[in-house]
Amino acid sequence: MNLPTPQDLRERRIDLDLTQSALAEQAGVSQPLIARIEGGDVDPRLSTLRRIVEALDEAEGGIVRAGDLMNTEVIHVEPDDAIRDAVARMDEEAYSQLPVLQNGVPVGSISQGDLVHLDAEARDEPVVEHMAESFPTVSREASLDEIGNLLDHYKAVMVTEAGETVGIITEADIAARLS
Repeated sequence: MNLPTPQDLRERRIDLDLTQSALAEQAGVSQPLIARIEGGDVDPRLSTLRRIVEALDEAEGGIVRAGDLMNTEVIHVEPDDAIRDAVARMDEEAYSQLPVLQNGVPVGSISQGDLVHLDAEARDEPVVEHMAESFPTVSREASLDEIGNLLDHYKAVMVTEAGETVGIITEADIAARLS
């Protein structure tokens, strides 16, 4: 994550034709704090800097959120499904990995890489015996920046609401949105 300098924030605010007061109001901070940050007199907390950057993003044309990017049809397998069924589902959907959901809650993931070394007998075993950790979860309100950071380390991000899966995001979804 590249953090903007005080000068970057000031230039961006001016380019967007925002006053310090207007930016402060959108970010939920005080105008004197904006002035002190832009002047380099104070080092803001990361949460404050994030609110300021998100306010600038919104002024620039809106923030892309997880709810905007996610696929609501989540192709998945259950922990008790047989490995052969997971393989068939991946082949059928042309996916290299799938989330493992139990009653709509993410409990793991399974990928072709997890299955490549299994012998024929293992194909009848349940997914739970070979699954990896679950993909990380975010809310519908997670920003593109947050999702991008997670996708640097994971193959997918699950979108949940009250613990239940409502969507999934992969790098392909972000690429499609940005293109």
